[in-house]
This record gives sequence, structure tokens and C-alpha cells, in this order.
Amino acid sequence: MITDPIADYLTRVRNAIMANHRVVEIPASKITKEITKILFDQGYILSYKFEVEGFQGTIKIALKYDRATKASVIKKLQRISTPGLRKYVGANDMPRVLNGLGIAIVSTSKGVMTNKQARVEHVGGEVLCYVY
Repeated sequence: MITDPIADYLTRVRNAIMANHRVVEIPASKITKEITKILFDQGYILSYKFEVEGFQGTIKIALKYDRATKASVIKKLQRISTPGLRKYVGANDMPRVLNGLGIAIVSTSKGVMTNKQARVEHVGGEVLCYVY
């Protein structure tokens, strides 16, 4: 049993990038599905596929690499809010990651979204992770 599915998700993606894997398979949950959709919409992953196998299912993510340098598009995945220490921000205090070049994934009352979307919709929430 996984106690922190978001940390497990980020660690599996980080490990796959370090090993230069093309595809990574992750156990599915509602929050990991939403994070995957955000990473795809923002251009950090190539594609994804939700597979329903029994109770939980899995997410298959095709990682995106630069053709010239063969380096991953994702430079860093950093968990911010942990089960032991939650980090909440208001709408006016939304973080800027790498001076606007990266994204923060935020869990709000209107769903999981990026820090830029949360600023536009003027909602605060729990900062899950930084991606750049």
C-alpha cells in the first residue's frame, strides 16, 4: 500500500527519466490522473494512457525528450506539500516557479490546476509540486 501516491508518482517519473526510459507505468488514482493531464497539457510529457485493470488501474506515460540533446524536457520534479507538512497558499500568494518558466501544480476547491490557472480564477489551495 502506498501512503503518498503523489510522491510515488513523482519518484517513478524521476527514476524513469534518469534511466532514459521512454515509458513509465504508474498506479492510477484520481489525483495522479489529474497531474498527468496537466503535465500533458503543459507539454512536459509526450502522451499518456489510462488502463483499467481490476480495482485501481494504471497510467502509462510516454516521456518527452529533446531530439538534439536527448535530454528530458522535465528538468526537475519537486514535491512541496507532504503528508507531514502541508503547504497552503492564498490566491494572492501563488508561487512563481523559475520566474514563470516552470509550473506549480495546485489542488484547489475547483480541482487540480496549475498556479497560472489558479491565479486567473483567483483561488488558493495546496501546492502539490513544482515542475520545470
